[in-house]
Amino acid sequence: MKFILAQKVRMTQVFTDDGRALAGTVLSATPLTITQVKSVGGKDAYSALQVGFGKRRLSRLTKAEKGHFKDKGFAHVQEFRTEDVEGINSGDEIKVDVFTAGDTVQVSGISKGKGFQGGVKRHGFAGGSRTHGQKHSEREPGAIGGSGGRAGGRVAKGIRMAGRMGGDRVTVKNLKVLAVDPKTNEIIVSGAIPGARGTVVEIVSK
Repeated sequence: MKFILAQKVRMTQVFTDDGRALAGTVLSATPLTITQVKSVGGKDAYSALQVGFGKRRLSRLTKAEKGHFKDKGFAHVQEFRTEDVEGINSGDEIKVDVFTAGDTVQVSGISKGKGFQGGVKRHGFAGGSRTHGQKHSEREPGAIGGSGGRAGGRVAKGIRMAGRMGGDRVTVKNLKVLAVDPKTNEIIVSGAIPGARGTVVEIVSK
């Protein structure tokens, strides 16, 4: 399994050899530093790689973190399950050239937060009609079950209503790597991916 962490930079266009223009997202993927190798035979009983990404001031770290990271400050620490950990040691780096153009990947990140939203925006409700006596009820949710039936005089669990929207972990699958530039540590992935500019995302190819 190939993986890397990256920051969302901007959208762009990539032109193919036959003249098609493909939308893509530019991601900045500075090298990951392996901070811990976990193996089935060890005390962790499973195989995984813990990696550090970005920079953080040492004054912001606890003594335990300083010892674990060997006096290196990382802004993000992530663990990836993988079966192939043979020959990999703490301190090794994973660079953007682990991917090549044409690879199929999935990208996971935290979507943009949109605050408290009504049912029309959050769930796609149609709202009420603009006639038949309605005055200010075009975007109101309407009845939610009454005192009988399934609801039983209460708000049933899971019922779609207004509430906080966004800020969820979203995974987009079957994206293509359009280009990789090891000199600038940038990778271009087809289409749009979750999050605002600066969001840290996971790029995984199995």
